Amino acid sequence: MEIIKFDSLESTNRYCEALDLSRVGDFTCFWALAQTAGVGQRGNHWHSQPGLNLTFSLVLHPSFLPADRQFRLTQALSLALVDLLSTFHFPLSTLIKWPNDIYVDGRKICGTLVSTRLAADRIVSAVCGIGLNVNQLRFPDWVPNPTSLAILTARQFELQPLLQQLLACIATRYDALRSGLDPEPDYLNHLLNLGVPARYMYDGEEVVATVTGVDPHGRLLLSAADGRRLSCGMKEIAFVR
Repeated sequence: MEIIKFDSLESTNRYCEALDLSRVGDFTCFWALAQTAGVGQRGNHWHSQPGLNLTFSLVLHPSFLPADRQFRLTQALSLALVDLLSTFHFPLSTLIKWPNDIYVDGRKICGTLVSTRLAADRIVSAVCGIGLNVNQLRFPDWVPNPTSLAILTARQFELQPLLQQLLACIATRYDALRSGLDPEPDYLNHLLNLGVPARYMYDGEEVVATVTGVDPHGRLLLSAADGRRLSCGMKEIAFVR
């Protein structure tokens, strides 16, 4: 495990994607104290005040995973974040909002973005970007439902020890994945809205549907109130608050 630290980068994911990843060791972490153009899911901007949060990308070489099972890596990373947050013993629910955002008591504390490179039917490399809100207390109005460890615990944290603790959680989940353990049952146990009717925007209309699971490719499976069975990718459905 190696941690390479920067005072500032435009985006740790973009920095990694410009590298020859075949020359980057498995489990190399690129950590920036500030990101000037962090990227989240759906191409959204990831807001983080410089020096207050954890913003990093982890390069992995999960060649043991078939290309059609790459969502298992997303599941394992999400569960590692849940593992870390569980050490703080919040009296609040810590859940995964599909596919890989982490929410505590209905507020977003972490986002991840995984990009993979494939060769034949295997994953040769993955860049796993993670943004965890740590010491930030105030967020812009346009950031939806944010929270942070400092807000939840009323204390401040040293970033490097916390990063090392998180990387240890990821290593445990990554090793379990390498050994053949399927993360899906644990992922579903922590999935927001599993088995609960909720409102979504789907195909230009608002529908009431219940999350029933995810398929092997990471598509969200739902049962609509009108009897339809829905299978949705990232840009095909949105939760209505």
